[in-house]
Amino acid sequence: MTAQNTPTALGTENIGKLLMDYAVPAIIAMTASSLYNMVDSIFIGHGVGAMAISGLALTFPLMNLAAAFGSLVGVGASTLVSVKLGQRDYHSAQMVLGNVLVLNILLGVLFTLFVFPFLDPILYFFGGSSETVPYARDFMQIILVGNVVTHMYFGLNAILRASGHPKQAMYATIATVVVNVILAPIFIFVLGWGIRGAALATVLAQTCSLLWQLHLFSNPKELLHFRKGIYRLKRPIVTGSLAIGMAPFLMNVAACFIVILINQGLKKYGGDLMIGAYGIVNRLAFIVVMIVMGLNQGMQPIAGYNYGAQNYDRVTKVLKLTILYATLVTTVGFAICMAFPHVVVGIFTSDTELIDLSAHGLRIVVMFFPIIGFQMVTSNFFQSIGMAGKAIFLSLTRQMLILVPCLLILPHFFDAAGVWYSMPVSDLLASLIAAIMLMQQFRSFKRFKS
Repeated sequence: MTAQNTPTALGTENIGKLLMDYAVPAIIAMTASSLYNMVDSIFIGHGVGAMAISGLALTFPLMNLAAAFGSLVGVGASTLVSVKLGQRDYHSAQMVLGNVLVLNILLGVLFTLFVFPFLDPILYFFGGSSETVPYARDFMQIILVGNVVTHMYFGLNAILRASGHPKQAMYATIATVVVNVILAPIFIFVLGWGIRGAALATVLAQTCSLLWQLHLFSNPKELLHFRKGIYRLKRPIVTGSLAIGMAPFLMNVAACFIVILINQGLKKYGGDLMIGAYGIVNRLAFIVVMIVMGLNQGMQPIAGYNYGAQNYDRVTKVLKLTILYATLVTTVGFAICMAFPHVVVGIFTSDTELIDLSAHGLRIVVMFFPIIGFQMVTSNFFQSIGMAGKAIFLSLTRQMLILVPCLLILPHFFDAAGVWYSMPVSDLLASLIAAIMLMQQFRSFKRFKS
C-alpha cells in the first residue's frame, strides 16, 4: 500500500482487512516495545539485583512524564494527519510532518534541561530511599541525555503509521528491541556497566531507529517527506496537534502522579521491595495494555479518515471490531496472570520474597482486565475522531477522578492491600462511564445518518 493510494483505501477497503493491515504491524510493534521495556527489567533484575528493580520502578513516573510530552505532539499530530488525508488536504498533512519534528526537538531539550538539575530530589519524592535512588539516578541520567532522540523517534513513528506506513513503523520499533537485546547484556554482564549499561542500550537502540525514520522521510517520492517550507511552526497545526494530543498527554501526566502515589504508599506500608514488586507487575500488565494500544493505533487512521469523510457506518464498524479484539486480548491476559502468577513474575527475578509479593499484587491488579480493553478503546476512539474533550475526560476519569481518591483513602484502612485494590476498582468504574458515553455517541451517529 503506497502513500498515494492510502486515502482511497481507508475509505473503501473492507474494514476487517484494513484493521488487520494497520493493527497487526502496530500490535507487533507495541508488543515489541513492551518486551523492550521488559528486557531492561529482566537483565537488571538478574544482572544487578532485586533492589535495582525497585530503583528502576522509581523511574516510571519520569518515564511517563517524558512520554506525556512525546504523545502530546506525536499522537495529536498523527490524528491530524489522518483527518487531513481524509479531507484530501495533502499540503496541511505535509506541514504537520515538519512541525512535529521541530516541536519534538524543542520539548525534548526543554524536558532534559528542567529535570536534570533536580533529579535526586525528584527521585526521593517519588518514593526513593538511600538504597534505591543511586540505581534510579544512574539509569535516568543516561535516559535524559538521550531524551531528544526518544521524542523524535516516537513522534516520527506515529506519523509513519498515520501516513500509510504501518509496517515501517513496526520495523522501527522491532529494530529498537533487537538492538537493545543485543547491547543490554553486553553492557551489563560483559562490560559491567550495570544499570547505566541498560539505559545506554535503550538510547542507542532508539537512535538507530530514528536514523532509519529520517531516511524514510527524506525520500521525495513519498507523499509526506522533508522539504523546505514545512519547519516553520504554524499556529493552526500546533494548536490542533496539541489539542488532540492533550488527552494522551494528560493521561500520561496522570499516570506519573498515580505511580508516585503508588510508590509512596507501597514504601510506607511495605518497604522498598514492595516498590520492586509493583515494578514487575507494571511491566507484565504493560504487555497486555500495549497490545490493546496497538489495536488502537490500527483503528486510529481508519476511524479518523472515515470520520473526516463522514462515513459513519465505517467508523462504527471499525470501533466495534476493535473493542471485540481488545476484549479478547485482555481476557487472555487475565487468565494467564491468574493461573500462573509465580511463573510469570519469576522471569524477572530469583528473589523468593520479591516473587511472592509480585505474584500477590499481580492477581489483584488484573482482577477486571477483561473489561479494561473496552475502556481503553473507547477513550482512544474519541481521540481518533478529534473529540479531544471527551477523550480527555475518559482518560482522566479512571486515573484522577477514581484512582487517586482510592489511593488516598483505601491504604489507611487496608495498608498495602489498599494500594493494590485501588487499581481494579478504578478499572471497573471507568469502564461503566465509558460505556455510557459510547452509547450516547452511537445515537449521535444515527442522527447524522438520518
